[in-house]
Amino acid sequence: MKRKQFIKTTSAAMVGSMLTPMVSCKTDTKQATKSKEVLQRTNWAGNYTYQADTIYEPKSVDEVQQLIKKLDIQKALGSTHCFNNIADSPKNQISTKKLNKVIELDKANKTLTIEAGARYGDFAEMLHKEGFALHNLASLPHISVAGACATATHGSGVNNKNLAGQVRSVELVKPDGSLSTLNREHPDFAAVVVGLGAFGIITKVTLMLQDTFEVQQDVFLDLPLESVTSNFEDIMSSGYSVSLFTDWQDNKVSEVWVKRKVSQEMADLDNDFYGATPAKKNIHPIVALDAVNCTEQMGVPGPWYDRLPHFKMGFTPSAGEELQSEYFVPREHAVEALLAIEKMKDEIFPHILISEIRTIAADNFWMSPCYKQDCITIHTTWKQKPKEVMALLPKFEEALAPFNTKPHWGKLFTIDAETLQARYERHSDFVALAKKYDPEGKFKNGYLTKNIY
Repeated sequence: MKRKQFIKTTSAAMVGSMLTPMVSCKTDTKQATKSKEVLQRTNWAGNYTYQADTIYEPKSVDEVQQLIKKLDIQKALGSTHCFNNIADSPKNQISTKKLNKVIELDKANKTLTIEAGARYGDFAEMLHKEGFALHNLASLPHISVAGACATATHGSGVNNKNLAGQVRSVELVKPDGSLSTLNREHPDFAAVVVGLGAFGIITKVTLMLQDTFEVQQDVFLDLPLESVTSNFEDIMSSGYSVSLFTDWQDNKVSEVWVKRKVSQEMADLDNDFYGATPAKKNIHPIVALDAVNCTEQMGVPGPWYDRLPHFKMGFTPSAGEELQSEYFVPREHAVEALLAIEKMKDEIFPHILISEIRTIAADNFWMSPCYKQDCITIHTTWKQKPKEVMALLPKFEEALAPFNTKPHWGKLFTIDAETLQARYERHSDFVALAKKYDPEGKFKNGYLTKNIY
């Protein structure tokens, strides 16, 4: 059967996958050392090679200010998790890797201020020990805060916004090297937070907190597709965060991950979960792979930071050697969109590792795919076969076109600029503001030129 072939092939391909380390030159605001090694730097999955001649790794905001003022064309680089050239530059990259400190935990106001390069996994455990939590996390905690927010990266939950939704304020270094702090009351805040790197380099982020909580994670297997289409809202509302994993085969969803806040009132989930059966052990999203990298399941309660992500901070996330695409669809069209992709299952199957369906609540960020609309996302992890995947994406996008789908800014997509821009109500406002902040185009790169302005 196709599924058995898939499992066998995937298992062999994924053995030994590891995170690609970022190789960089010396931190020096006066003169950066160049080398062939620098010119061969890649993103974490290894599918994209950065073109920037020089990379800087400042250790302080003051160093960032000096660099920005001195350099002409430049771009911020976070945790290298994007699959395209959004963080690249034809000349200079400024890495936030060493801007990773926790600056202040304000217990009275329930906020945390961190440097922009900090990754969620770097401080989440500390927050929990101090009695606090973030409202949500992405599927892996290895990504930097500023980069995640700038691209509208998200977790899951019908009432949970993307990660930018928990930002209280940002500190931005503008093209002239000056600092500006924008909070939620600032008129430009909704543009700058999901700013695609167009306004400057964010150096600090203040996040809103809530009281800490525990989560238990239950996994169910082999959910019939008919149950998904008949009970979509109920299934996706069955937990604080819910994910469906599918390879689009056999008229079923292979796994349902239900993450629920632990409370005295919570009831046990039915052993017959809409036709799916409980897993008997921890499961990887790609069922053939070892679940050792995954967060604890089997209904075992644990702190929010160790259950809301799918993968543990100390382990290699996801599959490693892969490609990723993700498309946002208004939630009202969820079932239609899923059925449209399901029709492509035979064409998709030879190239897919797994797809994940999640829900995200509406927000008011100008360039967020969830601007004023609740969405689902269809996230696909592909085998690292660039030619085949890039040939498939236009067909994927055509199938979803009736629903005005929007791509994740940091993933692979082929939607043309005119179509993409027309789907963003505030696009022209965003461009006008970006040009006001950066009139000389210091932070403009090939990605922004092709897709935004």
